Amino acid sequence: MPKQISKAQAIEKLETERRRLEQNLTRLSQDDMIQPGVVGEWSVKDVLAHLASWERFFLDWYAADQRGETPHPPAPGLTWKPKDLDILNQRIFVKHRDRSLSKILAEFRNIHKRFMATVQAIPEKDIVAKARFAWIGKSAMYSWLTAYANHDRWAKEKVRERFKSGRVSTKTKSSQTRRRRS
Repeated sequence: MPKQISKAQAIEKLETERRRLEQNLTRLSQDDMIQPGVVGEWSVKDVLAHLASWERFFLDWYAADQRGETPHPPAPGLTWKPKDLDILNQRIFVKHRDRSLSKILAEFRNIHKRFMATVQAIPEKDIVAKARFAWIGKSAMYSWLTAYANHDRWAKEKVRERFKSGRVSTKTKSSQTRRRRS
């Protein structure tokens, strides 16, 4: 569990990791983003759909809590055990794999805006108090927000690996070379 951080620190981590991920995405062409093999059979597009789905889950869980309901993350009938998370992540992949890159990118960015607006609106006391939300358990929300920032960092690292592997288009490599020279 991360050490306690304030709401401002949590937001800063979220913003920093998303900015870094977005910067790395600019290094890839659209063709690079749809090539499988970034994480198993997933493409960069699939990784972005994965991130958007998890942020949407958070929005749904928080909204349910605000309505007086108790959500049961991660999904009905599933636990936080690795095998169950693998099932959920596979469901996300199957649901989104045939969607277009443009739709995934738009959703990735729109969901994140909603996610950040929601986090901004959550009172500081609710972010730092342990066991404040039954659906989070004994942890404080800041630990979940740190996990979301780490999720973006993981995705950024996968995008970087993709670029460093040499499995990107010649067009992307030459545009990067030009950028470094300027």
